[in-house]
Amino acid sequence: MPAAQTTVNNTKPQTFTGVVVSTKMKDTTVVLVKRYIKHSKYGKYQNKQTKIMAHDAGNTKKEGDKATVEACRPISKRKAFKVIA
Repeated sequence: MPAAQTTVNNTKPQTFTGVVVSTKMKDTTVVLVKRYIKHSKYGKYQNKQTKIMAHDAGNTKKEGDKATVEACRPISKRKAFKVIA
């Protein structure tokens, strides 16, 4: 049997940029991410928005600030992103 091979993951984690809409929880911010995408079947362009819960140690961001979030390991049931900028 051959030895176990290790694979190197060279992909970058997902990043999104949006506006902070809530900082009411401890070490958590809610970031509103807006996207402008083309519908795959009908070809019409549409605005989509998603609220992402992100880990923000020390609550450094305030409501209305621009924030960049990056995917990471799951921190809680609904929180799998962290604030990087």
